[in-house]
Amino acid sequence: MKFSDKAEAFNFYRTSTAEVIETRATEIGRLIDADATADVSALNIELDGLKDAKTSIEQRSAMKDKLKGFNPITGRNFDDKPEQRDDDNIFGSREYRGAFFKQMLNQPLSKDESAIFDRAQNQAHIERRDAFTGVTSGAAVIPTQTLDEVVKKAVTQGNILQYVRQFRIPANLSIPVATPEDTAAWHAEGEIVTPSTNTPAKVSFSAYELLKVFSLSVASNAMSIQAFEAYLTTELSRTIMAAINTGVFSGVGTTQPTGILPGITWGMTNSATFASTGIKFADMLGLAAMLKRGYAQGAVWAMNNTTLFNRIMSVVDSIGRPMFTDPTNGGVGYILGKPVVIDDFMPDDTILFGNFQYYGVNMPQDILLEVSRESSFKQGLIDYRSMAVADAKPIVSEAFLKLTVGA
Repeated sequence: MKFSDKAEAFNFYRTSTAEVIETRATEIGRLIDADATADVSALNIELDGLKDAKTSIEQRSAMKDKLKGFNPITGRNFDDKPEQRDDDNIFGSREYRGAFFKQMLNQPLSKDESAIFDRAQNQAHIERRDAFTGVTSGAAVIPTQTLDEVVKKAVTQGNILQYVRQFRIPANLSIPVATPEDTAAWHAEGEIVTPSTNTPAKVSFSAYELLKVFSLSVASNAMSIQAFEAYLTTELSRTIMAAINTGVFSGVGTTQPTGILPGITWGMTNSATFASTGIKFADMLGLAAMLKRGYAQGAVWAMNNTTLFNRIMSVVDSIGRPMFTDPTNGGVGYILGKPVVIDDFMPDDTILFGNFQYYGVNMPQDILLEVSRESSFKQGLIDYRSMAVADAKPIVSEAFLKLTVGA
């Protein structure tokens, strides 16, 4: 196949695997060496496109590896081993983790475990991690390793939480967030340079409470620590993290986070509505072109699974190539070179395009777990109450675009 320029060659090979690209590059080298009639200029163009496509694949692979290993809430890698005895990281210690789950399962604690659990309770009180009134002595901060697993399970389900910006700052504290800066100006030698003034965006988070109560039989006291931790991880990822995930898109801002859809004023400059007869390739190009300079790096498309299959999968360009590319093995797909995030908390027939680093989620305190063996005494149940403080809101509205499919 003959390409007119490097960009066309890159677009053709960008969804190929590294092995396919390397094989084709080897073939071109042999052609240049062995065939005196070969069009060297055209082959060089194709080689340049192959090189750029391979670089793009390597960059995407590196980003995926980075996202898989990093917990944005705790600021640690999931594979990092917790320090064993460190009062500054007591919630990440192995001893505290064992003491925590024994306390929740009403199993006897050793002398050392009782001591570290008491130190953790005191530290939590000093740091105001238990900002809930009336908690009992059975309440405790979830160990860091368990929280890592909760977040890891949540972000690997394909939702938007791995792309938003995470904060751990006190509530009602306004902090600046840098926006894309203006470019440098050309300077004439000897002339006075006037400093430019960049006004960063500011964000201030409230403190909204998230509660989830679940009950287990008294027989759960016989569960192993590993079994109870696995259950707790699944329960919290499906409730606490799911509630935060929902708020990113649809939160109304009253006693809950402010979502992107209700929290941004939408108009002709940042949104579009297309007929239900079908989205066209040119329509998507026009929407993507509306994103202001500086936000495209790191931008993603967000939609639910229904919208993807009903509206996007059938869209093709002028020569019949599908707009949604690389949908292999359930992996990440791309539209116009940008990743597609499938999130079931997005409404049907609604698509967001933007840089979600300009949407902030704040969890100033660790998740607190409290156990009560009295509230369901007659039913023979043990009640567990997980509590978290969180807020979320758009930081920079112009970093997002919305596409709605009309009736």
